[in-house]
Amino acid sequence: MAKKAEAREIIRIVCTEDGKNYYTTTKNRKNTTERLELMKYNPNLRKRTLHREKK
Repeated sequence: MAKKAEAREIIRIVCTEDGKNYYTTTKNRKNTTERLELMKYNPNLRKRTLHREKK
């Protein structure tokens, strides 16, 4: 039998200021169709920066 498509997918959110730092997380693609944006800590810059989902 074929497996059902997973509702959650693994995504990468990348820092918008330096583009080097990233985090990985999961999101439900049925409930959240737009790209994810979170404030996360960037250790290279030593401050919280905006991180956006990258495909």
